[in-house]
Amino acid sequence: MKRQKDSIKEFLSRDEQKGLLRVLTAGSVDDGKSTLIGRLLVDSKQLYEDQLQALEKDSQRRGNAGENIDYALLCDGLKAEREQGITIDVAYRYFATNSRKFIIADTPGHEQYTRNMITGGSTADLAIILVDARYGVTQQTRRHSTIISLLGIEHVVLSVNKMDLVGFSEERFNNIVLEYKEWLALQGIEFSNLHTIPVSALLGDNVVTESKNMPWFSGLPLLKLLESVEIDRNIDLLPFRFPIQLVIRPNLDFRGFAGKIASGVVSVGDSVVALPSEKESKVKRIVTYDGDLDTAFAPQSVTITLDDEIDLSRGEMLVLKCAPRPTIGHRVEALMVWMDSTAADTGKNFYIKHNTHTLRGRIDKIVSCLDVNRAEYFQSDSLTLNQIAKVEILCSEPIIGDNYKDCKQTGSFIVIDPITNFTSAVGMITKIEEDEHENSEVTLYLSHYGIDSTQFEAVEHLCRDIELKTGINIHCCK
Repeated sequence: MKRQKDSIKEFLSRDEQKGLLRVLTAGSVDDGKSTLIGRLLVDSKQLYEDQLQALEKDSQRRGNAGENIDYALLCDGLKAEREQGITIDVAYRYFATNSRKFIIADTPGHEQYTRNMITGGSTADLAIILVDARYGVTQQTRRHSTIISLLGIEHVVLSVNKMDLVGFSEERFNNIVLEYKEWLALQGIEFSNLHTIPVSALLGDNVVTESKNMPWFSGLPLLKLLESVEIDRNIDLLPFRFPIQLVIRPNLDFRGFAGKIASGVVSVGDSVVALPSEKESKVKRIVTYDGDLDTAFAPQSVTITLDDEIDLSRGEMLVLKCAPRPTIGHRVEALMVWMDSTAADTGKNFYIKHNTHTLRGRIDKIVSCLDVNRAEYFQSDSLTLNQIAKVEILCSEPIIGDNYKDCKQTGSFIVIDPITNFTSAVGMITKIEEDEHENSEVTLYLSHYGIDSTQFEAVEHLCRDIELKTGINIHCCK
C-alpha cells in the first residue's frame, strides 16, 4: 500500500511538472482539421473503448468518410456541424502524453467564421496550417497565415493532408511547400520556426507514427514534433506587470491587492510604482492560498501587500521601479478585428476591456483595412464583420499598456457594445500616445445651472463626448 501511494504521488508530481503546449489548427474548408485532431486522439490512446464504439456507430449514421471511421465527429459536436460536415464553433480538446500536455483548438475554415478562428488563436503557442494535397495553397490558407502572423504565433507546422489521394507523391508535397514558402517571402511574413509534414489524417500516416507509405520523408510525425518543439516562453523575462483585480481588506491589519501577474517576476522587498498615480512603495508580502512566497512570476495569481498605505483600485497597475514602464495615454493605435454583424460606427461610444480595467472609448479614425488575401492595406471608411483594420481609439480614461508584440497580456483588449453587451471587436495595441499633461478632473453641479433631472441624461452624454475629446474627467452631479 505504501509503495502504491508513493508511486501515485510520483506520478502526480511528474504530471504537474509537464509543460503545456497550446495548439491552433487552421486551414481551408474540408482540409481535414477535425479529422486530424480526432486521429491524434485515437492513435495516442486518449479514448476509452465505449467512446470508440460510440464513434464507430456515429460514423455509420452521420459520418462523411465512407466506410472509414469519421474521426472529425470527435470535434464537431454541434448538430449543424455534423449535418454539413464542417466546423462552425471553436472546439477545444485536452490530452496529455508522457512528456507534455496539450490544448488543441479546432477552428472553422469558412471565411465567415474568421472571428472564431481568431478567438482560438489568441492564446496559441503553435499553429498547424492544413493544406489539401489535391488543391495546394488556397486563399483561405493565405488568409489564416496572415492572421497567425498578426497574432504573433511564431511556431508553425505546414501539414499537407490527404496525401493518400495524390498517391503519396513526394513531388506534389515539395511543390506545395515551395509554393507556400515563396508566398510567405513575397508578403514579408517570417515565422521563426516553420516545419512541414506530409500526412494522411484519415489513414493515420505521419500523425502519431511514421508512415510506411512515405519512406522518402525523414522528419518526425506530428505528435513527436509537438512533443519535442521548443516554445520560447519569455513571459517571465518581460518587465513586471501586475494589473489589480481586487482590493482585499478582511480586517484593519491587512490590505492586499489581488490579481494575476501579466508578465515578469516580483520578489519581497522589490521597489514598485503604482500607475497611474506614480506612488512608490515596497513589496511587503506575496500571499497565496498555500502560503507566502518570496518570489512570484507570471502567470501566477497572488495577493501583494505593500509597506505603505497606497490608495489603489481595480484597473490600476503595479510595476517595478527600476524597469521599463508601460505607456499611459488616452489615444491608442491598434490593429482591430471586427466581430460584430453591425458595421463599426466611429461616432459611437463603446466599453473597452483592457486587462482588469473597463473604460469608455470610441473609434476615432479607421486608418486602413487589411486585405488578408493579398496582405495589403487599403483605405476604407467602414469596418464590417471579420475585417481587420488599423484604427485610432480615443479613451475617456488613460490606458496603461504595452505594444502587443512586446507583451500580449498588456497589449490586447476587447471592445464591448454598451447596449447589447456583445463583444464587437478584439484589438492588438501597436502604439499608445503618451499624455503630455496630467489628466484634469471637473465636478459639474447641474442644479447650479438650472438643469433639472429630465435633462440630466442629455447633459451627461454631452460630457462623455467632451471627455473623449479633451481627456478631462467630468463628474456630473444633480
